[in-house]
Amino acid sequence: MSKLSVKINEQEKSYPIIINDNPVSTLKDAIFSRLEGKKFLVVISEKVEKLYGKALGFEKTEKFILKDGEKEKNFKNYKKILERALKLQLTRKDTIIAIGGGVVGDLAGFAAATYMRGINFIQVPTTLLACVDSSVGGKTGIDTSFGKNLIGSFYQPSAVFINTNFLQTLDDRQFKTGMGEVVKYAFIEKSCRSEEELNLTNFLTENTEKILTRNLRTLESLIEICVKLKISVVQKDEKESGLRKILNFGHTYGHAVEKFTNYKKYTHGEAIVKGMEFAFNLAVKRNIIDKNYKFFANDVIKKFGFKSIPDYPIEKLIKLMKMDKKAEFEYITFILPTDYSEVAEFKFTEKDLL
Repeated sequence: MSKLSVKINEQEKSYPIIINDNPVSTLKDAIFSRLEGKKFLVVISEKVEKLYGKALGFEKTEKFILKDGEKEKNFKNYKKILERALKLQLTRKDTIIAIGGGVVGDLAGFAAATYMRGINFIQVPTTLLACVDSSVGGKTGIDTSFGKNLIGSFYQPSAVFINTNFLQTLDDRQFKTGMGEVVKYAFIEKSCRSEEELNLTNFLTENTEKILTRNLRTLESLIEICVKLKISVVQKDEKESGLRKILNFGHTYGHAVEKFTNYKKYTHGEAIVKGMEFAFNLAVKRNIIDKNYKFFANDVIKKFGFKSIPDYPIEKLIKLMKMDKKAEFEYITFILPTDYSEVAEFKFTEKDLL
């Protein structure tokens, strides 16, 4: 078992992240040990409910079951969760618990952030993507017809429970979508300014087979490395005013691909991998990096067999990138590689990209 801690503004927003492979049936007691009030609402993914509902042991009346898919992260479900919380008469001392992937965590977290102006929130990520990224750091939100995560807030959980057993039942595509974010951390590691040298790129290269066969101990170590990098960034910049922007490596272009294909054709991780490939190509064209680093990066990406995405018309993607929440005036913001495992922020006009 690994126990990490996120400390934001000294002790004001400190919370634990517990990583283990204990039986799923032990999670309920672990969660209850972190509750302040007596009442709670569990927002749980439909798939997770089917696979682990009995083992988790929550009553039907205590659960809001959310259908799976990015399209479910919407105003309608946000309202339904708030109405369930009101029906249960949750108070500010009570808790909303998210059990599922990033969609569940983002939506339930936003509900927790806004219900009575903020109640306790516990994250139980069940996908690799949520384990290494979205469950840590306090980003919550919902999607609109204009784009992804345009409505939301920064709201830290009171605890995160990461259990690697959930990853054993992930389908191959969902597992690899999480690996997209893992590979991202390898390319930004030095810029995360962690006090510990974690060498994620080496870990990926040396443990490719164990990762792909989902060895639990290897996954626990992999998640711990990624979470340590995320903690390093979030503790220095909670609300993305500076350093935290590096976590968006691959995301400007990736989000545009997701929106262009109506969130139906590719997973988030697949789109982010495409976004990273675009970033490496753009960095080479701008003479920010040399081709050798790009070839090296492509080799790392190829190890995990991500789904190939075609090049969509750049003019159409630019229109979508202009709606990105990181865009400023006529500029589109990109995080680009500058050296091995290092990235920086760059701004381009539409003319620059064309």
